[in-house]
Amino acid sequence: MVSEEGTRHVQNSALIAVEVGSPVVAFYNESKTDIEHAAVEDDPFRWGNARKTTILIIVSAGSMIAGLAVSIQNPANAHIQRDLRASTSEISWTLSVFILVQGVPGLLWSAISEIKGRKFVYVSSVALFVAASAIVAVSKTIGLVIGMRALQAAGSSALLSIAAATLADIYEPHERGTKMGIYYSAPLLGPALGPVLGGVLTQGLGWRSIFWFITICAGVVLLALVFLFKDTFRKERSLTYQNILQMRTKEGELQHQHLDKYSHAFSASDKPAQPALENIASPPQTGDLNVEANGPTVAPASCMTDVKVSLADVNPFPPLLKTLTRLNNFAILFASGLIFAFSYSISYTCSRTLSEYYHYDALQIGLVLLSYGIGSICGCLLGGRWSDQTFAKLKQENGGQGYAEMRLASTRPAMWFLPPAIIGYAWVCEKHVHVAAICIMLCLSGFLSTWVYASTLAYIVDANPGRSSTVVATNSAFRCVFAFIATEVAIPIQVAIGDGYLYTLWGGIMIIMEILTLAVLYKGKKWREACEEKDWRKSQQP
Repeated sequence: MVSEEGTRHVQNSALIAVEVGSPVVAFYNESKTDIEHAAVEDDPFRWGNARKTTILIIVSAGSMIAGLAVSIQNPANAHIQRDLRASTSEISWTLSVFILVQGVPGLLWSAISEIKGRKFVYVSSVALFVAASAIVAVSKTIGLVIGMRALQAAGSSALLSIAAATLADIYEPHERGTKMGIYYSAPLLGPALGPVLGGVLTQGLGWRSIFWFITICAGVVLLALVFLFKDTFRKERSLTYQNILQMRTKEGELQHQHLDKYSHAFSASDKPAQPALENIASPPQTGDLNVEANGPTVAPASCMTDVKVSLADVNPFPPLLKTLTRLNNFAILFASGLIFAFSYSISYTCSRTLSEYYHYDALQIGLVLLSYGIGSICGCLLGGRWSDQTFAKLKQENGGQGYAEMRLASTRPAMWFLPPAIIGYAWVCEKHVHVAAICIMLCLSGFLSTWVYASTLAYIVDANPGRSSTVVATNSAFRCVFAFIATEVAIPIQVAIGDGYLYTLWGGIMIIMEILTLAVLYKGKKWREACEEKDWRKSQQP
């Protein structure tokens, strides 16, 4: 059944003919709507809680495995180096290449998901992840390990890049903060548990067992995706799909007009009927048929069967540029990237500090780092819930009218304490005090940083309706590039200036992150509306 929700958001309609070849094959009403509530069959917003929760569990479990794959190798590095006769730099590349590659393919996966749907992308990418993990487990050379780690990352990237978009498909904006918090706790739990599980498996069964463990876990997720996951994607609610559809429609109209002119040269009898057909098939239009710029326009499912969209239409760069050229998006993406870079830096350098100055083994290091993971998970869960409550309160105070930037107000309490917590961590590490103090500061740093991140992730989805998979994939690319840079420079800086000054510097960087987030909170609505107005004016130019 078609949802009635979309009918309450209709603003305008115009009759348009969709043509393929010479004959007119379909007519449809082009409606300017709130694209997130466009009328669809089997509306995911209306699914029952059981089905939604199943989807949340599946994508969260997949994201946890993707996060686990990053850090589970760390305790086994010495064993891999000895067994495969690898150099220290080659071992470093098995980690760095995973972090870097994990962010970039998500842009392509997200574009494909806007054409073929979420399930197609999930199944394809997780199958790639399973195969690459199994090959790493039987590798005999370090070169093959590095190559398969890159394929592992490419396969896992879809789980991180479109999972939040999947949740946006099924949860209304007022629910998203809480659900995003629950979801994002999963990829944080993976890196937190990774060193512990990696240490136990390596000591008990050897380094290859950790990759067999990853293969089995990912295989379970793959089966769940095949048999339990129902696709949440709806073409009517995708700006990417709608833009392609409108371009195809325009091509059909131009082709029909060309054929009409050609037929006039041979048949005078067609002339009396021609004006009527032109009035129906070619309404007055200006500028590009860009659904986003016009507010957006949405074609119902009935016309989509007549205009075929394929993978040949996939081009991730136009929606990527559209995302990055909006100042509110760029600022919040940059802020999110800084948070993620800090997370990787503190995990990477803390392992070295605990090994070198406290003489901890892999399992003990993993248990200490678990305090950071626990703090991060609590920050996501509580921060996401607080984000929803703050949004609802401000919306009510604004006469029932809400906008995306309201959500960022929930980050302000954590901002007061995040830089001091990081600087506190800096100096308890520098002075090599009791490990309990390190655990406390790690927990606080994780809690406060992810409190902020939970709201920024929900905001980037709310501020870009119809483009959720693109903006989340862009966010994934930002954070992985930032994390790659952070892991590459962290140890040299730590060696040069020590933990005290390194994390005092990070405290200052987090202040920059907070300034960017506050700028979007207070100016983002104005920036976003200015971009929308600019796009609309551009679309009206002849």
